[in-house]
Amino acid sequence: MPRAVVFDLDYTLAVPERDRATILAEATRTAGAPSLTREEYLEAHRRNLTRESREPIFEDLLAGRDTDAEPAAVATAYRETIADALEPLPGVEGLLDDLRSRYRVGLLTNGPVRAQRDKITTLGWKRAFDAALVTGELAAGKPDPRAFEAILHELDVDPAEAVYVGDEVEADIAGATNAGMTAIQVLLEDTEPDPRAVAHVEQSAIAVELPAILEGLGSNSDSDFEAESR
Repeated sequence: MPRAVVFDLDYTLAVPERDRATILAEATRTAGAPSLTREEYLEAHRRNLTRESREPIFEDLLAGRDTDAEPAAVATAYRETIADALEPLPGVEGLLDDLRSRYRVGLLTNGPVRAQRDKITTLGWKRAFDAALVTGELAAGKPDPRAFEAILHELDVDPAEAVYVGDEVEADIAGATNAGMTAIQVLLEDTEPDPRAVAHVEQSAIAVELPAILEGLGSNSDSDFEAESR
């Protein structure tokens, strides 16, 4: 039976009510910045996982463009626009309360400190976890094993005693399994089940199905449980 459950944040526990490309477009218009694609943003985000804010991300994105927009202003507009749009998935707040009666519950989220801490505050989740870490506070971001080791240390559990729940194949599933943890994949509409995860759960069903999946990890073999959880 696992002793700890660690969650990703974005698209695992909370989602914006508008898609991220729309939010990015709104933020750049607000700050008077040129149009940026979601793909460009994600590439710059991956290069800046251990930053204090999103300002270095937008410094990268605006470099060489003909604009007077300040990276700090764009970062602020984007952070505030996301915070306004963010909402928890149905039932996850009750899920977290329930799980904490049986497990140590943690959060490990990729991103700049100010941006991710602002999301946690906006959601009212400052006390929802036994430990919550943002990679901007760490020496490395997911999928680097050091990120997972940091949250395991905070929860005082060994990798084999912990389950990681997340949606991104490389950052979450590959990262957690390479760190010695068991991984459960949250499936979005455009993702396929990854065989490294011991179980898969649809994003909309996480609050309903995850408790039984976790209980099954303590009572079934991996192969039997994998067949059942699909």
